[in-house]
Amino acid sequence: MTAQFSEILIYQGKELTLCAVPLGPFLEFSAIPLRFQYTSTALWRGYVGTWAIENDRLYLVKLSGNVVTDGQEQDVGLDALFPDYPDGVLAHWFTGELRCPSGALLNYVHGGFASTYERDLFFRVQRGVVLEERTVINGQAEPDALQEYTLAAVTTFGKSKED
Repeated sequence: MTAQFSEILIYQGKELTLCAVPLGPFLEFSAIPLRFQYTSTALWRGYVGTWAIENDRLYLVKLSGNVVTDGQEQDVGLDALFPDYPDGVLAHWFTGELRCPSGALLNYVHGGFASTYERDLFFRVQRGVVLEERTVINGQAEPDALQEYTLAAVTTFGKSKED
């Protein structure tokens, strides 16, 4: 599996890299017939969510994805899943841990979100409520190490404009 594009988490006014997929349980268990399509091997889930933690609550505030409807590809946003919540929706379906890596790269793994960075900020969430925040120091990188979460190469499969 290819390393994946991260989600985005807005926390304390800062945009963080989110190496978790909190929308996954909702998509897995909901009756919504919408199915996201991947447009890149670095984005198997077919969408990128922007999340925010406000008052110890996790919200999905933006969504950008690709679906196929009636044989046609189209870009969709948050309103495709939550038409009644254009400004964001409480992630009441999510219970688990969120991970936000930061610092320089310690160990690259060409799969999922498995690479290790100098620090990880974790949030323990239960039904959309943030119960705990903790930071883990994973080590110190060499001075010339890549800084922050990034994808160095991406393989894409998709239609060309001529198709």
